[in-house]
Amino acid sequence: MTKYISLFAAALAVVCTLLTACGKSEKGTEEVQYVKTAQAKRISDAAELSYPGKTKSSEEVNIAFRVSGPIQRIFVKEGQYVSKGQLIAQMDPRDYEVQLSATQAEYEQIKADAERVMALYKEDGTTASNYDRARYGLQQITEKLAHHKNQLADTRLYAPISGYIQNKIHESGETVSAGMPVVSMFNAGDVEIEVFVPASDYARQNDLLSATCSFEVTPGKTYPLEIVRVSKEANASQLYAARLRIKGDYDHKKITPGMSTMVYASYHASDEVNGVTIPITAIDRKDGQTYVFVLDTKTGIVKRREVEVGRIDLNGNIQVLKGLNPNETVVCAGVRYLIDGQQVRELEKPSDANVGGLL
Repeated sequence: MTKYISLFAAALAVVCTLLTACGKSEKGTEEVQYVKTAQAKRISDAAELSYPGKTKSSEEVNIAFRVSGPIQRIFVKEGQYVSKGQLIAQMDPRDYEVQLSATQAEYEQIKADAERVMALYKEDGTTASNYDRARYGLQQITEKLAHHKNQLADTRLYAPISGYIQNKIHESGETVSAGMPVVSMFNAGDVEIEVFVPASDYARQNDLLSATCSFEVTPGKTYPLEIVRVSKEANASQLYAARLRIKGDYDHKKITPGMSTMVYASYHASDEVNGVTIPITAIDRKDGQTYVFVLDTKTGIVKRREVEVGRIDLNGNIQVLKGLNPNETVVCAGVRYLIDGQQVRELEKPSDANVGGLL
């Protein structure tokens, strides 16, 4: 029995020794964090930017009656092509016909009286004051008659341009006020592209080198653009509306108003946009300051560095205007968990043959 107890004690001592050794090994080994990195790239002389846009007709109009009243009939349908001068809608003319009839009768009476007074004046049968009163009265009723004739004519609404009916805003039977749009339409000519640009790009419009666009309906094709106009006032989102026109020929049947497109603009880089670009995931913000972690590839130590940043592009990169040099290595994932001076190990980048890093 004593023999077995001695063997058990010896085995227990061996296990304790091994566990103690393992514990020291683990305690003595510092855990090194792996990080994903990227190199700061110099901004090229020609900065390439892209904006989502939508095609618009070069001429869009809202058509409205110049008088008030109930709509008697609308003669067009949405999507219908109409020629300039074609009848679009008719307002109930009843009240304006009555008004014109009364004014016509008043005109005939005043005209007859005025002619008698003028005839007497030529024969020195009345005073100059009566003559002037008759002449001015006739002029006034003549203008009133012309106005009421115009109002009756304005109960018929005609197309001011040739083009397509875009939308019927009101229907037959509805009463509308003067100037209230009844139908909207756009011309059948060239389309324009509308994009909204931030203030930084609005200020650089004179540095625009070229602009192109592409459409899903014409895959593989790009179309050169030229600026038509740029708004002088920003909208509520602090963006400026810009209109561009396609230069050259294109398929008008495929590219029509209302289509989505992507506009690609090339700017000459100015002093304000010098610097480098890095993935936006490399940015760390703390206490109102902006930082990146720069990796010393020789020592494996990261250092927190304050930087000044600019705009973000559609590829997920951000401009660093100050504080970072080209080709410096920055940590681009998990930066909020790092501390200044921490030892890290750079993740190996997959080779070109290892697509997606699956091997």
